[in-house]
Amino acid sequence: MSGVTVVQAGIRRRDVTLADRYLLPDGEVFLTGVQALVRLLLDQHRADVRDGLRTATLVSGYQGSPLGGFDKEVGGLGPLAAEHELVLRPGVNEELGATAVWGSQLAGTLPGPRYDGVLGVWYGKSPGVDRSADAIRHGNFVGTDPRGGVLALCGDDPACKSSTIPGASESLLAALHVPVFAPGSVQEVLDLGRHAIACSRASGLWSALKVVTNVADAAATATVGLGRVTPVVPVVEHDGVPYVHRPSAHLLAPESLELEQTLVTVRLELAKRYARLNDLNRVVIDHPAARVGIVAAGATLHDVRRALTDLGLDDDAPVRLLHVGMPYPLDDEGVRAFAAGLDEIVVVEEKGPFLERLVKEALYGGPATPPVTGARDDRGAPLLPAHGTLDADAIAVALGSRLLAHGAGEPERIRARLDGLVAVAARPAAQLGARRMPFFCSGCPHSASTAAPEDAVVGAGIGCHTMVMLNPSGRGRVTGITQMGGEGVQWIGAAPFTARRHYVQNLGDGTFHHSGSLAVRAAVAARLDVTYKLLCNGTVAMTGGQHVEGQMDVEAIVASLLAEGVSRIVVTADDVARYDRVTLPAGVEVRGREALMETQRELARVPGVTVLIHDQACAAELRRARKRGRAPDPPQRVVINERVCEGCGDCGEKSGCLSVEPVETELGRKTRVNQTSCNKDFSCLEGDCPSFLTVVGPRERPASRAERAAPRAAPRLPQVELPPPAPCAADDVRIRLVGIGGTGVVTVSQVLGMAALLDGRHASGLDQTGLSQKAGPVTSDVRVTRAPVADGVTVPSASLDVLLGLDLLGAAAPGTLRAARTEATVAIVSDSVVPTGAMVTDPDAAAPDIGAARAAIDAVTRAERNVYLDAQRIAETLLGDVTPANVVVLGAAVQRGALPLSLDAVEQAFRLNGAGVERNLAALAWGRAAVAAPEHVAAALAESDAPPAAPLSPRAVALVARAGGEEPKLRRLLELRVPDLLAWGGARPAERYADVVARVRAAESERLPGSTALTEAVVRGLHKLVAYKDEYEVARLHLDGLALLPRGSRVTFHLHPPLLRALGMRRKLRLGGWFVPVLRVMRHGRRLRGTPLDPFGYAHVRRVERALPGEYLTLVEDALARLSPATLPTAVAVAELPDLVRGYEQIKLDGVARFRARAAELGATLESNGEDPS
Repeated sequence: MSGVTVVQAGIRRRDVTLADRYLLPDGEVFLTGVQALVRLLLDQHRADVRDGLRTATLVSGYQGSPLGGFDKEVGGLGPLAAEHELVLRPGVNEELGATAVWGSQLAGTLPGPRYDGVLGVWYGKSPGVDRSADAIRHGNFVGTDPRGGVLALCGDDPACKSSTIPGASESLLAALHVPVFAPGSVQEVLDLGRHAIACSRASGLWSALKVVTNVADAAATATVGLGRVTPVVPVVEHDGVPYVHRPSAHLLAPESLELEQTLVTVRLELAKRYARLNDLNRVVIDHPAARVGIVAAGATLHDVRRALTDLGLDDDAPVRLLHVGMPYPLDDEGVRAFAAGLDEIVVVEEKGPFLERLVKEALYGGPATPPVTGARDDRGAPLLPAHGTLDADAIAVALGSRLLAHGAGEPERIRARLDGLVAVAARPAAQLGARRMPFFCSGCPHSASTAAPEDAVVGAGIGCHTMVMLNPSGRGRVTGITQMGGEGVQWIGAAPFTARRHYVQNLGDGTFHHSGSLAVRAAVAARLDVTYKLLCNGTVAMTGGQHVEGQMDVEAIVASLLAEGVSRIVVTADDVARYDRVTLPAGVEVRGREALMETQRELARVPGVTVLIHDQACAAELRRARKRGRAPDPPQRVVINERVCEGCGDCGEKSGCLSVEPVETELGRKTRVNQTSCNKDFSCLEGDCPSFLTVVGPRERPASRAERAAPRAAPRLPQVELPPPAPCAADDVRIRLVGIGGTGVVTVSQVLGMAALLDGRHASGLDQTGLSQKAGPVTSDVRVTRAPVADGVTVPSASLDVLLGLDLLGAAAPGTLRAARTEATVAIVSDSVVPTGAMVTDPDAAAPDIGAARAAIDAVTRAERNVYLDAQRIAETLLGDVTPANVVVLGAAVQRGALPLSLDAVEQAFRLNGAGVERNLAALAWGRAAVAAPEHVAAALAESDAPPAAPLSPRAVALVARAGGEEPKLRRLLELRVPDLLAWGGARPAERYADVVARVRAAESERLPGSTALTEAVVRGLHKLVAYKDEYEVARLHLDGLALLPRGSRVTFHLHPPLLRALGMRRKLRLGGWFVPVLRVMRHGRRLRGTPLDPFGYAHVRRVERALPGEYLTLVEDALARLSPATLPTAVAVAELPDLVRGYEQIKLDGVARFRARAAELGATLESNGEDPS
C-alpha cells in the first residue's frame, strides 16, 4: 500500500480460508451459530461415512429469525451439498415442512430404498413450532429410523427482536414428547447437535435443538473434528429384547395406541438414558463445601458463569453448578446426585418455570430434597422473572441475594457488585434530541404501498411492512397485528360489534402463500367488507431475501382470488408497462403506484372482500440483482438541485426513502439524494418540488469491452508514513460495536473474529439485530481472549473495554453506555450525523445533538483516550463512497492500540472476506491516519472540498459593507446572500435588504453590545422571504446547477408548472435537454416579476410571497422596539420565523399559515414579557 507503513507481524495462522468453516477436518474455525448448524449436518454425514453407512439428509421447514438465514446457507453449499447427499426442500409453511421431514423416515420402509438411512432436519422459529404441533406430534408417533433420525431446529426469540411475541418452545416440545437439547454456544451447537441426532436414532424419537437468538446470531472460534463426539448408545429391553424402533405411518387404532405405548415408556426412557450415559448434564463447578446449587441450561448457563465472576466467584466458588445440556426428558438420577448435601438449589432459566418444575419433580419424595428456588425465593417472593430476557446483571442480583443468605462467597465483593449495578442503572440518560428506530430500506415498496387514508382502520401484517407499527404516520389508524396467516380474520370477530363498516388489511405475498390465502377465504365466507392490500415483492426480505415457496405470479393470484369470490381486484405497480402483454380477467385494472391512495378510497366503497395488489420488487433484492447483472440497472440518477430545494421534506414524506437525506447548508436545510444507498426507486420524484432532475452521466453509458477489461483505479491512500500500531496486550478484551442496520456492522464484527483466529486468539461474538437490521440500531459484542472462556458473550454492566461507535446516536444511547466503565473503556466514535427515519419524513424532526452525545460518552469512558472522527465525510470525500465508513472507525481503533489484534491480521481478514478488498484496506488506512496524522487527513479533506465561491463584485462588496458586515460570521452570511439577491432581482431589492440589516445591526449593538444573534437571524430570514423562488428564479438556479454537472450529462427536469396545475394537470412533466433554451428565456424574464406583465404573478401563492417580507419586517420592527436581554430569545425566534415557510405552492401556503400562527404566539410573549427600552 503506497504511502503506508505496513506491519507484517502478528499472524500466527496463514493457512486460514473461509472454506475452513465447512471443510477443515480437525482444528479451529471461526463460524456463526447458523453456520455451525450447517457444519453439523456435514459432520454427521462424514461420521456416517466413517462408520460405513450410506446416508442422506433432507432439510425442510420455513425461514424465520433467528434461523432466518439457515436455508440460504444450506442452499449456498452448491457441490458440497451434493457430495454429502444433502437435499434442501423448503416448505410452503412450517407444518408442511415438518410433514415432509417425518416422511423422510419412511424411505427405508418403501420399495427400493437408496440409502441406509435419511436424516430429516426441520427448521422454524418458535411460532412455527406452535403451528406445526400436530405435524410434529404425528411425526414423533411415526418415529425415526435407527440409521436416519430427525433433528428439529427450533429458533427461539425470547426478546421478540424480530417476532410479534416472545418465544420459548421447550414446554410445547415436552408436551409432544420430543427430547430437547439446549446449546448455549457455537461450540455446543456442534457437539450437542451430534448427540441430538444420535439420541434420535437410538430412541426413535425426534430430537429438538432449542436455538435461541443469542446462539444463532453468535459467532465464535470453535474446535471441529469427528472425534469430539463419540455417542454411547443405551439399551432398553422391550418384550424381552433390546428395543429398536421401526417407523410406521399406520396411525389408526390399535397401531396408534401401540406407538403411544412405546413412545411414553421405552422411547422416552432411551432418551433419558442417553443423556445419562453421555454425561450431557454435567456438574461444571463442584466445591466440596458448597451449600448452594445452581442449575441452568443453554445460553443462560454461560450468563450464570459471567454473573458468578462479576460477584467475585470463579471456578473455585463455594457453589455447585449443573450444566444441563438436555433439559427434557430430565435425567432424574443425575439431579438427585447433584442435590446431595445442598441447602438450596437455584434454577436459573428464561420464561420459566420449566426446568425448575422438572428438578422439583425429580427430587420429590427422594432422600435429598433441598428447597428449589428460581421463579420465587424460599419465602415465595419473586426472584427471577419469567418474562423478558435474563442477562448476567439480572442473574447476579438474584444469585447475589441467595449467596448472601447462605454466607457463600465474599460478602463485600458481592455487595460491591450489587451496589455497582444500582449505580449504573441510576446514570442519567443523555438528551440527544433524536432517536434511531428501524425504518424501511431505501426505495422499499412497502414504504409507499402501506400508506392509507387517515380515516382507514388498518391491520398490520407480518413482514417488513410490520414497521407501519413503528412509523404509523400517514398509514391510517393501525389497530395491531395477528399471527402469521390470521391477517384480517380478527375483523370477523370485531365487525358485528362496531359501527365501522370497512377494514383494510396489509398482507405480504410471502404470508399469502404461507397461509394468508386461507384468511382471505375466511373473510369471503364471512361476507366481510374488507380490503386486502396484497404487497407482492417476490421476496421474503425480512429473513434474508428468500424466494417465496410455491409463488404464483400476479396473473395466477388474480385468478385464484376471483375463484375464491373476491368482489373486485385492482393492481397497482411501479411500472405498468410490465403488464402490456399480460392478460388479466375482465374488470381487473392496472394502475400506476401514484393511484394507491385513490384506489383504496374507491375499494372501500365496494361491498364484500376487495383486493389491491401492489406489484413492486423488493428494493434491497433488486439492488443485489443489479450488482450481479441479473437485473437491468437504470442509467439515470436522481439529483436534487440544492439551491432550488426548500427543505420542505415533501419528497421524504411521499417516498419514505432513507436515501433522501436532509442536510444542513449555509443557506439552511436542504435535501440531498445519497447516491451510495439509493436503490433507484424514483418515488422521491413525486415530491411537490421543482428541484429534481434525473441525470445520465457520461460515465453511465455501457462500457466498452476494453473499458471492462481495464483494471480499476486503486482507491486513494494517505501519502504519509504511519507508525506501526501497538495492539492492546490484554488477555481478555470486550468490544462493543454500535451502528446502523444495513451498513455493514456485522461484517466488521466478523472481520474482528477472523483476525483473532489469524492471531492465534479465541473470539466469540453476538450480533444483536432483529428488526433493527432495517436501518435501526444494531449492536455487536465481540470478545477476544487468549484462551477459550466459558461465560457469556454479551457485555454486562460496567464491563466494556472498547466502544466502537459506528453511529453516534447508538454509541450515546443509555443501553450502550451502561456497559461502559470510566476507568477502562476507550471509545472510538464516528460523530457523523446520519439522518433518522423521522428526519427524512418530518422536516421539523430534530437532528442529533453532537455535543450532548460526546459529553455522555466521555462521562463514562476514558475521555482522554477517546477518538472522535467524521468517518462518513472521510469515506465519502476521500474514497467516493460512504459504505466503508465503519472500516474507517475500525482503522482508528487499530491505530489507537485499543484492540488486541495485529494490523496484519485485520488486513488479512478483509482479504479473506473478499468484498471490496482494496477499498476497505484504503478505508482502514485513512482511519489509522485520522489518529496518527490528523493534519494530513484534514488537508486531504480540504483539498477535496468544493472550490471557493467566485469573488464578490464591487457592488456586492459595497452592499456587504453597507449592511454592517464587519464581524466575520455576519460577513460570511452576507457574502452568500447579497450576491444572490443581486442575481435574483438586481440592485434595488439587494439595497433594501442591506439597509434593513444595517438598521437591525445598529439597534442590536446599541441595546445589546457584543450580540449579533438577532442580526444573523434577520440576515437569514429576510433573504429567504425576499428571494422567493418563482418560475424565473427556478430557471436561473437550474441553469446555474447545470454548470456543475459533468460535461456530456443528459438531464431531464421534473416540473409541475403552477399554470398547468391550475388547469387540472395532476402530474409532473418530464422535460429533457431541449428545455434548457426555455429556461434561459425564463431567466431573462425576471424583469417582469411583480409587474402587470408578469403572467405568473397573479397566482395566489405569488401574491402571498410578495406580501410576506412586509409582514416579516413589521414583526421584526416590533421585536426591535422591545429588545432587551430578557426579550432577546423571543426576538430571535421572531426573526427565525421564515424557516417555517418552506416548499412550493400549497406546501408553502401551509407554511405561511404556521408562520402567522407562530408570529401571533411570539407577539403575545413579547407583549407580556417585553420591556420597553424607551
